[in-house]
Amino acid sequence: MKKQNVLALALKPAMRVTESVGISTMLMLTAALIAMITPSAVSASSPCHAPIATRLVTGLQGAMGSTIGPDGALYVTEGAIGTISRVDPQTGEKTTFASGLPPAIIGIGGAIDVAFIDNTAYVLVTLVNDPLFPSSNVDGIYRVDGPDSFTVVADIGAFNLANPPTIQFPYFIATGLQYALQTYRGGFLVADSHLNRVLRVTLDGEISVLIPFDNIVPTGLAVRGNTVYMAEAGPDPHLPQNGKVVSFGARSPTATEVASDVPFLLDVEFGGGSLYALSHGTVDPNIDPSNAVAYTGAARVHREHRVLRDPHRRDLEDRRRLLSALIRS
Repeated sequence: MKKQNVLALALKPAMRVTESVGISTMLMLTAALIAMITPSAVSASSPCHAPIATRLVTGLQGAMGSTIGPDGALYVTEGAIGTISRVDPQTGEKTTFASGLPPAIIGIGGAIDVAFIDNTAYVLVTLVNDPLFPSSNVDGIYRVDGPDSFTVVADIGAFNLANPPTIQFPYFIATGLQYALQTYRGGFLVADSHLNRVLRVTLDGEISVLIPFDNIVPTGLAVRGNTVYMAEAGPDPHLPQNGKVVSFGARSPTATEVASDVPFLLDVEFGGGSLYALSHGTVDPNIDPSNAVAYTGAARVHREHRVLRDPHRRDLEDRRRLLSALIRS
């Protein structure tokens, strides 16, 4: 099995991005450009002034997901080596928070995202066991019990094997590619970029399909109130018209489009009262039909979509969450 084939039907930022611009070894406080997302049925606004990007830390291996912990530090997954690193947001000093997780097997995967409930960290691990590359490891959510101790909370790989997608689209990794972990009502939401659905997972390991999709490649998640916001990368070659942000609720049979026409969206997050989305960049089929051209990515803001009841009171938390979103890839 070729690595490229795995990501051709799912999501492929990690492999080529780390090769071309070294993003897995250099986290940034912001992306190269902030511009306006094109709202549905509304013309685009003028771009905002580009912020200054600041290097925070180097030397990360296969970094993908991140979050701000209860202590205010940045926690980053290093899927290539099965580690969660703690990064001081002021100095960039990196220390090992937890190690010993299953490492990536095929270039993307392993520990791919991390989230906290109260003071306990939970890690999303993916692409470490499948009928195509069998192992004794578990694709799912792990609770961090100590520096090198973990408990599997939910076996998502086993669930996916027993509950394949009901919507028809091409896929071949039966255990899926779980991309994003989002806390939700005392449990979690998990976006599966290969099986095109969002799962709901409780702390006692109960798993259900919250909402299924066609081949739209769901990526990042954010929650505000009772509403879930989700980024869609769109199928290969991730054309701008297929990049969207959508929203849905716990009982929504379908999603509602919030913003569109942004290429290769990887994440969505709130900050300062605005809704931001992270674009991997523009794909040139003549160069690589599956990955964005280097240095074309951007963080984009949909300022019209203000949903915070008290943006001033929540501003610090939102800015921290935004930082986490901007460094995801």
